[in-house]
Amino acid sequence: MTETLESLFEPIRARIAAAESQESAEDVLRQVERETLDKGGVVAALLAAIPTLPGPERPLAGKRANELKGAITLALAEARERLATRAMERERAGSGFDATLPGQRAARGGLHPLVAVTRELEDLFTSMGYVVLDGPEIETDYHNFEALNIPRDHPARDMQDTFRLDPEGKLVLRTHTSAVQARGLKRLAEEVRAGRFAPPFRAIVPGKVFRQETTDASHEHTFHQMEGLVVGKDISVGHLIGAMKTLLRGVFGREIEIRLRPGYFPFVEPGFELDARCPFCKEGCSVCKRSTWIELLPCGLVHPNVLKECGLDPEEWSGFAFGLGLSRLVMLRYGIDDVRLLLSGDLRFLEQF
Repeated sequence: MTETLESLFEPIRARIAAAESQESAEDVLRQVERETLDKGGVVAALLAAIPTLPGPERPLAGKRANELKGAITLALAEARERLATRAMERERAGSGFDATLPGQRAARGGLHPLVAVTRELEDLFTSMGYVVLDGPEIETDYHNFEALNIPRDHPARDMQDTFRLDPEGKLVLRTHTSAVQARGLKRLAEEVRAGRFAPPFRAIVPGKVFRQETTDASHEHTFHQMEGLVVGKDISVGHLIGAMKTLLRGVFGREIEIRLRPGYFPFVEPGFELDARCPFCKEGCSVCKRSTWIELLPCGLVHPNVLKECGLDPEEWSGFAFGLGLSRLVMLRYGIDDVRLLLSGDLRFLEQF
């Protein structure tokens, strides 16, 4: 403990200097660091020996141990800095670079299955004369409910548990893309009054919607829909059925077994539920809730009250609307048995597409 700092530090400095000339320099420096600074190293041994020294010698011994620790730490840092500088200089000089070798290809991602199916549907509908509309995900209570024949005291509001964003309940996260239907119909009424509209009006509205759901394999609080709307004169249920068959044939490339059953939706009259045969089972499963059918597409003729509220005369104008469940359609297309996977962000799932 009476040795000078220089005599203690010299062999260590020599090892650090020698390491800088070796290919595995960083490994050697880490070894020196472990042998000198880590528990059981030189500095630790010096500090452990201090209590055994006579009292007058302890302060000087402690000082020298700390000086040695600081000198080693500084020497290691300077050596690593010199190594990094040399590596940078070699890289800038092009050392080891072969311009004839092929470059490294950047990893490419893929389309999310929801995006892929949405784009396919947009292409399909635009080829049928539809336009693609968009609207806000934070919607007013009026457009989300009241304009669609769902007043504040209407029991149909219980069908859609809503995320409200203000104490007065005037702003909500939209529970369906039908809210854009109301906005589109109001714009359509303006075009009709101005004499600029030639029927029919055809539009789709793809987008994200939100409901306060208890999540399971077939329900999620955030999911995707595609609203469809056709307005013209003398529109009937026959037009609706024809459009829906064309849609499903275009999506699946084949005829899909479907059924229409009566359904209640305040903004259509009459209203229907279009169901598709479950692709995962023949006798019932967790996705179809043991029924062998998956609820896919609510639809119906636009309710006269909705037309009237948006400024169109229901005696003159009629139409049909449908709300396609994009999330469920993606599950059918790709054989996905749990809707929660779609928004999980799990690369093990997404990389399959």
